[in-house]
Amino acid sequence: MPSLFTSSPRPHPPRYLEPTQAAGRAFVMRGITGNVVMLNLLRFRDTADYSQHPALAPATPISGAEAFDRYIEHTLPFLRESGGELLFVGTGGPVLIGPEDERWDLVMLVRQRSAESFLAFSNHTGYLGGLGHRTAAVEDSRLLPMSLVDSPFPM
Repeated sequence: MPSLFTSSPRPHPPRYLEPTQAAGRAFVMRGITGNVVMLNLLRFRDTADYSQHPALAPATPISGAEAFDRYIEHTLPFLRESGGELLFVGTGGPVLIGPEDERWDLVMLVRQRSAESFLAFSNHTGYLGGLGHRTAAVEDSRLLPMSLVDSPFPM
């Protein structure tokens, strides 16, 4: 019988690193026309984990943030080739509205000229060759595709 003074291990919260098939299908079904801006929220590992991509691993351990820098350096030429651009990169931190224990290390806004160009970019063989840096770097993430709406508010 377990003691009243011992606690069972807390389950790890789910982590989100890649879109599911259902999420990908829902993205396509939205039928977004025109530019798509992707809001990226990223939390990095303290030490990058290259166990799934040992061929990309550096000789000595690096931080998740350093691995993500390698991912961005690899990715930017493919992003630009596909008509996309990096609009904003900024540091995150704890959220102002939301769960008190939630924090994001980096926030990015990436513009793609269309949903189709985003999908072509994300499936490009050259781009996929460096995706292991992102996998090694990121502990958790969110990706929110956004499209411009006609707003009654002055901008």
